[in-house]
Amino acid sequence: MNAQEFTKRRKHLMELMGPDSVAILPAAPQRMRNRDTEFHYRQDSDFYYLTGFPEPEAVVVLVPGREHGEYILFCRENDLDMEVWNGPRAGQEGAVERYKADDSFPIDDIDDILPGLLENKERVFYTMGASPDFDQRLIGWVNRLRKQSRAGIHTPGEFVSLEHHLHDMRLYKSSQEIKAMRRAAQISARAHIRAMQSCKPGLYEYQIEAELLHTFMQQGARFPAYPSIVGGGANGCILHYIENYSTLNDGDLLLIDAGAEYDYYAADISRTFPVNGKYSKAQRTLYDIVLEAQYAAIEQVKPGNHWNDPHEAAVKVLTQGLKDVGILKGGLKKLLEDQAYKPYYMHRTGHWLGMDVHDVGDYKVDTEWRVLEPGMTLTIEPGLYISARHSEVAKKWHNIGIRIEDDVLVTKEGCEVLTRDVPKDPDEIEALMTE
Repeated sequence: MNAQEFTKRRKHLMELMGPDSVAILPAAPQRMRNRDTEFHYRQDSDFYYLTGFPEPEAVVVLVPGREHGEYILFCRENDLDMEVWNGPRAGQEGAVERYKADDSFPIDDIDDILPGLLENKERVFYTMGASPDFDQRLIGWVNRLRKQSRAGIHTPGEFVSLEHHLHDMRLYKSSQEIKAMRRAAQISARAHIRAMQSCKPGLYEYQIEAELLHTFMQQGARFPAYPSIVGGGANGCILHYIENYSTLNDGDLLLIDAGAEYDYYAADISRTFPVNGKYSKAQRTLYDIVLEAQYAAIEQVKPGNHWNDPHEAAVKVLTQGLKDVGILKGGLKKLLEDQAYKPYYMHRTGHWLGMDVHDVGDYKVDTEWRVLEPGMTLTIEPGLYISARHSEVAKKWHNIGIRIEDDVLVTKEGCEVLTRDVPKDPDEIEALMTE
């Protein structure tokens, strides 16, 4: 993202906030992995969305109409001793020059400076509960101002959740965001193809995960967008399986749910393929049902349709398919009303996608499903999961877990499947694995 993109976002947010207001947002804290070792730092998505600033120990403050600058960034000072150990810091000069802050102050001075920015403001835009420690500091600053009321200092009387405006903004992707998401999708597609080509009986799930991570990094995505799911056989029926330590057995399916993060934007792809390169008759039968459900759901992704339309389309196909093979019995209408599919398909057909793999944005507005609009990005991921615990189902279907997931952008004309480069036609997958 270029600097103009972040400037445009801040300007739009301040227009939504209106005059006599202030927005406050702290950076993500650093997290310990073990003893004195920290996890790799990843900035809070909301914070990065507004600033592009990647460092911890920072607070952004937006003050519409402030004479000396509307965008204030509190961050760490330059410290040569610490920078020898942990790398360079932007400091106050870098915050202004590189990250386009109108003003920057040392984070250690925030207790002295920030209360003054709250003086005589009517509204504070801040999300309570996201950072409990910072909540207490903000309450302390407000209470300090209240004690000065006899001196004519007005204390903000209204607190508004910053998420209300900010998360709605993030729901609509700009051209630069879409460019980053396309790149994340391309990198992830190459990784899934490499996994298919590398798979064979006897390997461990984590060895296939290694192929995914290798491709992510080799192609310019330093990290996955989330822990990769690499589940063979019965493990494919565990929705959030991330242990990835089991052996891949001849005759089993392998379900992979993995995506790269590129420039803070996520891809999210699921594919299911045979460990030995050839679907069994039972596996192919259920796979074809899920694939048909996914195609039906994608057809419903277009402006004017509501969020639940793809899910309803997928559920109808899945229920009919389970009825056709004898797993469900009864009339289609009654089966749908009873949600008879739920033991075998227990999740929704998708979620918003963006900086977070399960991205922000309301799914309902005033109790009604949200209408799809250009710029929104979502996943389409129907599945079927029949494990050995489903004793009511014939054994030939046991330990078949299937999910097919693509990332879909709503366009003016309909939709664009960003992850279309990964094969999902079963004949194409078998041909690829044979090569």
